[in-house]
Amino acid sequence: MKNSVIPRDRQFYKFAAYGFLKNLRFFDPFIVLFFREMGMSFLQIGTLFSVREIATNLLEVPTGVVADAYGRRRSMIFSFLSYIASFTVFYFFPNFWFYVLAMVLYAFGEAFRSGTHKAMILEYLRIKGIEHLKVEYYGQTRGASQLGSAVSSLIAGALVFYAGSYKIVFLASIIPYVAELFLMISYPKELDGKIEKIGDRGWFNTFFANLRETVKSFTRVMRDWKVLKAMLNSAVYNAFHKSTKDYLQPVLEHTVVSVPLLLSLASRQRVAILAGLTYFLLYLLTSYASRNAHKVVKAARSLPRAINIAFLAGAILLLFAGTSVHWGVPVLAVASFVALYFIMNLKRPMMVAYISDMISHKVMATGLSVESQLRTLGTAILAPIVGFFADRFGVGGALVLASFVMIALWFPLRAD
Repeated sequence: MKNSVIPRDRQFYKFAAYGFLKNLRFFDPFIVLFFREMGMSFLQIGTLFSVREIATNLLEVPTGVVADAYGRRRSMIFSFLSYIASFTVFYFFPNFWFYVLAMVLYAFGEAFRSGTHKAMILEYLRIKGIEHLKVEYYGQTRGASQLGSAVSSLIAGALVFYAGSYKIVFLASIIPYVAELFLMISYPKELDGKIEKIGDRGWFNTFFANLRETVKSFTRVMRDWKVLKAMLNSAVYNAFHKSTKDYLQPVLEHTVVSVPLLLSLASRQRVAILAGLTYFLLYLLTSYASRNAHKVVKAARSLPRAINIAFLAGAILLLFAGTSVHWGVPVLAVASFVALYFIMNLKRPMMVAYISDMISHKVMATGLSVESQLRTLGTAILAPIVGFFADRFGVGGALVLASFVMIALWFPLRAD
């Protein structure tokens, strides 16, 4: 009889610590406000987000080759070194082109880390002979990640409150990532998996073999309109969400100016409190949404219907957010953004289930990879466009325009 109890040994707590520390990204609730403090336009901010998305996507293949050639632990160490270098550049070099470099370094971190730690957990479960517990094991370690996200927003708010500047969040983010670096060094060597030595020609051949496989994957998907439409539905919604979600931050800043609360404090201190608490609430709500997406599907009586409702609801909420900002009702705009985050985390599990129903299990990884590529491409295109219109027509106008485009795209991309 197989053991059904998760062994809470030292490595279990290391995995949990990884998830907690990884999500101590103190810059998340203040990233747009930081760039604005540094004199960046919304177009420049959108361009920086676009650089991050494109670079992460392009680096997936070569960093995967590095992980195979040098082991997973080294790949994770490279990842956290890249993150630390990125945060250092953001803090010490307030210049657009240095920020481009910082975004590329951040992309290296993301690409080196992507999927690597999950593979290490699976390897550990295989070694211990408890692969049948992977769902429960992931769930337990993911709980630490969610706790890290919630705690991160409160710490970030406190940092900005006492420092009086947004840039402190990057300096502070170095600390948990240095801790992650030492944590990775302490991981046992057997979690590296099989290391494949690759010569100079091997690097070249492996890279282009992966590139050819990616092109083939896209070609296969493009032939089936129903599958492509499902992936575009997911990619388009995700791209609009990622391109607009951080505009919550300037809205929060505007809310502080218009709502007469805590007037004895400086404006930036009030922003720090409001942003910290708002993002804390967001992380709690999004965690709840992801766990309860199946209830929405049940209430809607079908998965396609639930997806269509979520897509349209997201577009309408974006419209509410934009008009609320435009007409000077920031509290309603904040509420709309909170609801948008909630809807996004409801819709994502639905889309994974919907796409998996349409694709053979034999090519599931390929299909989800294509969907991920489309999501990245969509965000890379949209982020600078939304930024351009935010500079030209204000944040409210940009959000309204984005919502109109979303509503227009809802009709041809509806799930069947």
